[in-house]
Amino acid sequence: MTTNPGPKIASSGCTPLSSADWDRLRELSNLSAWFKSASSLRAAEAQVLRTWTALDHQKPPETPWATWLMLGGRGAGKTFAGAGWVTDQAAAPCRMALVGPTFHDVREVMIEGPSGLRAMAQEANRVRWEGSRRRLVWETGAEAYAFSAEDPDSLRGPQFHAAWADEFCAWPKAAETLAMLRFGLRLGEDPRLVVTTTPRPTRALKVLMAEPGVETTRAGTAANAGNLAPRFLATLEALYGGTRLAAQELEGIVVETDGGLFRAEDLARCRGAPPAKFDRVVVAVDPPATARGDACGVVVAGRRDGRAYVLADRTARGLSPNGWASLAVAAAVDFDADALVAEANQGGEMVRSVLAQAAPPCPIKLVRASVGKRARAEPVAALYEQGRVVHCGAFPALEEELMGLGDGDLGHSPDRADALVWALSELMLGGGKAPRLRVV
Repeated sequence: MTTNPGPKIASSGCTPLSSADWDRLRELSNLSAWFKSASSLRAAEAQVLRTWTALDHQKPPETPWATWLMLGGRGAGKTFAGAGWVTDQAAAPCRMALVGPTFHDVREVMIEGPSGLRAMAQEANRVRWEGSRRRLVWETGAEAYAFSAEDPDSLRGPQFHAAWADEFCAWPKAAETLAMLRFGLRLGEDPRLVVTTTPRPTRALKVLMAEPGVETTRAGTAANAGNLAPRFLATLEALYGGTRLAAQELEGIVVETDGGLFRAEDLARCRGAPPAKFDRVVVAVDPPATARGDACGVVVAGRRDGRAYVLADRTARGLSPNGWASLAVAAAVDFDADALVAEANQGGEMVRSVLAQAAPPCPIKLVRASVGKRARAEPVAALYEQGRVVHCGAFPALEEELMGLGDGDLGHSPDRADALVWALSELMLGGGKAPRLRVV
């Protein structure tokens, strides 16, 4: 039997498949019965292989989404993720848009780059570039047209089934170009958009992150370390570790702008393990004003020997009152909390009533904001500067909101950050209750 060495999978970090592997793939998949043409068969074969070779953070979210926003550090494999997704769509005839900061970026990175679309396809569902029309054409009949974010009006008129937007934070006219692109996503039953970018604290990105239907995933450079030069990470960490630049460019976190209370260097050094026992544990809740609007902030924190430990961020969006109350109560049960601390500015006693209906295992304490968010957060930010707060896990979305407090450009309500401020204020800044020891 003649074997095919198969397509070259760029930046996969995996051992190439042997001829025996390819033979077994064909025997197991039996794809010929599912597709009408040989080109569709090869495209499907490549899609199966990418599922094997892509790292977890390079795969689309399993939850329903209209827009997948992948925030990643330099070299995290964002191009591989975007090109892989577009190539999967090209297994069947469709029209797609490729948008980058400039047309040069689209051609050299998204299409011709080592992890780009031409390297991704190769022998499986061959693709050709038509320079005069600025488009890629696959053997299946799928098409992808190249556009520059420098010219939003070029997106007026064309229509698409799907789109890939790369390095969104480097777009010169980000909000305008994104709007024009979305107006063109009107073909098929489920048009989707993938956005891959190293984050910057731009208003356009913050607005995008807060939109309904946007599923955000994150990956630091270290997640793709197996495909990078051995000394790359070590050198950059030695030079920039713990700085705002490292948080943005290596960890893929949206860092604070001028005026932010919480510094990247403080958050970078606050990570650690929880103690075996706590004096006290609370669950803080920042209820949403409506089910369709802001998220419900739910943060769990404990105190031990003069330090606060952030244990979990269970913030969720789009929940009914019963839904977010059940979420908060479940966190209280899981961590054997002493109290549910809930902000009551929006709902008053109704907040207590909704939480009580979910049968909490601990008392409910309502708190009310008498000063602005920045004033409430300042004492908590001082705790971080003093090294008195430990994050017992990775909480990138929470840290992004903390670093956005005070800059006036967050783009959405900082529900996670508000909940954390209430939790640490209760534990460290005057919340009164006699301590007790307990194993968690």
